[in-house]
Amino acid sequence: MPEIAPHISAMPGSGVRHILELALRRPDTIILAVGEPGEVVEPRVRDEAAAAWREGDTRYTPNGGILPLREAIVAKLARENAMDVDIEQVWVTVGATQALHMAMALTLGRGDEVLVPDPGYTTFTMSAHLLQAVPVGYPLRPERGFQPDLAELGDLITERTRAIIVNTPSNPLGSTFDRETLVALMDLARRHDLWVISDEVYERFTWGEPHVSPATLDDSGRVLSVFSTSKTYAMTGARVGWLVTPPGWRPTMLRVQEALVSCVDAPAQRAALAAISGPQDSVMRAGAHYRDNLAAAMTQLDAQGIRYLTPTGAFYLWIDVSHASAGDVARWCERLLDEAGVAVAPGTAFGASGEGWIRVCVASDRASLLEGLRRLPSPA
Repeated sequence: MPEIAPHISAMPGSGVRHILELALRRPDTIILAVGEPGEVVEPRVRDEAAAAWREGDTRYTPNGGILPLREAIVAKLARENAMDVDIEQVWVTVGATQALHMAMALTLGRGDEVLVPDPGYTTFTMSAHLLQAVPVGYPLRPERGFQPDLAELGDLITERTRAIIVNTPSNPLGSTFDRETLVALMDLARRHDLWVISDEVYERFTWGEPHVSPATLDDSGRVLSVFSTSKTYAMTGARVGWLVTPPGWRPTMLRVQEALVSCVDAPAQRAALAAISGPQDSVMRAGAHYRDNLAAAMTQLDAQGIRYLTPTGAFYLWIDVSHASAGDVARWCERLLDEAGVAVAPGTAFGASGEGWIRVCVASDRASLLEGLRRLPSPA
């Protein structure tokens, strides 16, 4: 029997999904490991998707997405992100995951290096391996508040480096990069002629300074921006995101999108249109819920004497459990699941720099969240 391609066999798995699979086998587990919004999609959004199915609107759409959705995204980007783009720069994708993969496929060849945040979202590294590119982690360390060291980052750049991934607000950290940091990152990218892939999935949830899109700091067409309806509108299963490319890429994008997915399903696109173009009350309610849950969770951790990173975005807490994990946080998370019935994501699922830390999602109901945190061991 033929063997699977070697680079696929070498691709790392998801440490988050591993814990989730274990947790789903146990009844009554408190699951805080997965970034799933606790909100319910608005009825008008669900109704639009249902109407599409009832009407038989299930045929192919244009590769880039239905025109009304792309127009709504263009208007949204201008209104909320200060990004002035045309419709042919907007490509509707199967969630942000496809958008990220496509951005990397467009900019990386075999053996090319891509700088990825460490800790950083799992698929940054997984997609690089899938494309036979080389992910190179740039450390985000607690002593710097998990902000990048630009000098250290510059030292990681080689003749094979082609791109850098920027994720703000960060999954898993719940941190953000301010405008000054992003300006410095863009200057670094210009000096070394790098592509910048910007993951902005949590853009609507910041707890302090407003979100800044790196593309607004770009004057050379080197930024590919990734967005999604998944977290903003609690539409994780609908799988609708979009990639914003530099100008003039339409002929290339038509070929690439056709080869990957052809198009996103029409009912999901219509739901996304309803979400983006309608009232945004649900987003405001979700933001208030996440902010209040974060405050309650931090109060609980303070009472237990457990250290954490104060979040400035997203809906995660990055928690220090090094006092208990004995240098192997992945194994410790499995023990916590077995002994305390709580599923949390090990920090090492997001890179080597995550050793001793866990990620907790606070988007669930508050009672479950606080009970799960109470089961974490306090320092001696």
